[in-house]
Amino acid sequence: MNAAGSLFLVLPLCLGLGQQPDSKKPANPAASSQAAAAAPATPAEVEYKIGPQDVLRIDVWKEPDITRTIPVRPDGMISLPLLNDVQAAGLTAHELATSITKGLEKYINGPQVTVTVMEINSRRVYVTGEVARAGAIPLLPNMTVLQALSSSGGFTQFAKIKGIYVLRQEGGKQVKLPFNYKEVIAGKKPEDNIQLHPGDVIVVP
Repeated sequence: MNAAGSLFLVLPLCLGLGQQPDSKKPANPAASSQAAAAAPATPAEVEYKIGPQDVLRIDVWKEPDITRTIPVRPDGMISLPLLNDVQAAGLTAHELATSITKGLEKYINGPQVTVTVMEINSRRVYVTGEVARAGAIPLLPNMTVLQALSSSGGFTQFAKIKGIYVLRQEGGKQVKLPFNYKEVIAGKKPEDNIQLHPGDVIVVP
C-alpha cells in the first residue's frame, strides 16, 4: 500500500472524530497507529466474522516483508513475521487489524495495518440427496433452507420432500432439524424455514 492510500484511510477518521490537523504539534505515533487500526469499515466488514480457510490480505504500510495474502489455518490462526501465530477466526477484518497493530507496536513505530477478506471459504452450507445439483453453496447473509434448496436446481422425481431435514453441529453434537417442504411453501410451518449456519447440511431423502 502506498502513502497516499494510507492517508486516505486515516484522515477521514480523524476528521470524523472532530480532530483538526495542527501543524504546530509533532506527530504522535501512537495516535497515528490507533487511527490506522480503526479505519472505517464497510457494513459487510463489520458484520462478517473471519473463519478457517478464508483468505486474507494483510497490508502494513511501508513494511513489504509483513504485507502478504494468507489463508486462515483450520485452527483459526494466521502466521505473521514478528508476531508468529495470531488469532483470526471469530474476528472481523477491523478487529483483526486492531489486534495486529497492537502486536506490531512493540517492533514498529506507528504501524498502519489494514485487513481485507479476499476469499470467503468458511461460510458454506451443503445440500445432498435427491436434488439436481448437490454440493456446497456459499452461505449468504440470512439465507434460509428454502433459499438454499432453490439454489440446488430443484428436486429429482424420487425426492421425499416431506422428509427433508437439516443436520447441524450444536455443542459438539449433531442435531436433526425437520423441514417439510410442502407445508413450508403452503405457509403452514414457516418456523421450519430456519436461517442456516455455516456447515449446515440439508438432506433431501
